[in-house]
Amino acid sequence: MGKQETDSAGKGNVSFWSVVAIGIGGMVGGGIFAVLGFAVQLGKGATPVSFLVAGIVAVLTAYSYARMSVRYPSEGGTVEFLNKGFGPGFFTGGLNVLLWISYVVMLSLYAYAFGHYGASFFSGNQTLWTHLLISAGILLFAGLNALGSTLVGRAEKAVVAIKLSILFLFIAVGIWSIDGGRLSPSAWGDPVHIVAGGMVIFLAYEGFELIANTANDVVQPKKTLPRAFFTAVVFVIGLYVVISMVTVGNLAIADIVSAKDYALAEAARPFLGHAGFVLIAIAALLSTGSAINATLYGTARVSYIIAKDGELPRQLEKKIWHRHIEGLLITAALALVVANLFDVSSISMMGSAGFLIIFAMVNVANARRCKETDSNRWIALLGASVCLGSLVALIYNRAVHAPEDLAVLVVMLAAAFGIEWLYRRMTGRELKETVAPGTRHEARQD
Repeated sequence: MGKQETDSAGKGNVSFWSVVAIGIGGMVGGGIFAVLGFAVQLGKGATPVSFLVAGIVAVLTAYSYARMSVRYPSEGGTVEFLNKGFGPGFFTGGLNVLLWISYVVMLSLYAYAFGHYGASFFSGNQTLWTHLLISAGILLFAGLNALGSTLVGRAEKAVVAIKLSILFLFIAVGIWSIDGGRLSPSAWGDPVHIVAGGMVIFLAYEGFELIANTANDVVQPKKTLPRAFFTAVVFVIGLYVVISMVTVGNLAIADIVSAKDYALAEAARPFLGHAGFVLIAIAALLSTGSAINATLYGTARVSYIIAKDGELPRQLEKKIWHRHIEGLLITAALALVVANLFDVSSISMMGSAGFLIIFAMVNVANARRCKETDSNRWIALLGASVCLGSLVALIYNRAVHAPEDLAVLVVMLAAAFGIEWLYRRMTGRELKETVAPGTRHEARQD
């Protein structure tokens, strides 16, 4: 091996394949289990195309993330990129709070899926079991995070290996019994529905941004980070496309829609029997539980970084026992409310909308800083355009078929920028200026 590179990210010890594993683990979390049924409801036989469309959006955005991660290495990831691209103003602050709210929505979606897959193992009142398990999942992993337990973290590699093994088994057996007619163009939804279906499941790709948080610890980051981003995203695109082909090709659309809360497990039944249903349900519980844990940890950290930069109340900055307890508890409490009281189809779609807005702005930020990040400005602008175009398709679909869903997005945006405006008005505190890559001013305005 040659001399280890020590560019702007400093000296690191995390290898290429470790970074790829982090990206794949982040993407193949709860998303594929939580929203597959909703995507099929929209895309029908073209659901694999929907996954491909969402994957293209992810690839283009990964370009900006890769470039900005190399230039501005920080555990803050997206927060840092927005600050660099737009400066420490009201707009950036509102986007940072929107990012946190979108994480809460995603956490709620994972908890919802955890509850439904878990309830499938019990008889009796399914609604009661679902809500009990939703709440138990959030409280359990919030407790583990609060205690600082390393048990779940140590088990994460094993969880990733188990869920990938089960998904590969699902593909290996199910691919031979696919009914091609169910995937033919005659069985497709209209183009807007296909794109909207892709945007519903865009949350299943969102986890690639976790790679950005490793930038300070990566070996030869200039070389490793771009390769890791694209390797992870392309691998997951292929995995999702094939999984959706097996699902739609083996189970009638009506049956998938009726079992949309646990569609992937139901799709295993035709070729693996009840044992297949149980196996996929176990994988879903492991995946969604792991995703709840990781999202709680990551969201609490994001809320801490936002607070450190002046966007959330100073109380969130306190580190009790060196942990982000306040941010963790607030995030868990909000997730409990959202997951138990709101329509998951609405929150999943608008959660995707929130991330599309954030990712569009990261692409714009990269375009604005293209000379510093050594990026192709037009690729970054294309990424922004694709994100915004996909957002428009999703909003149009909801406006036609479920206009009440748009209220969720309106509330999210109003809350994000309202909180930002009110907090600045009350305290006069602003985001701290960022200076050299990976550093920040120590001074505050209080």
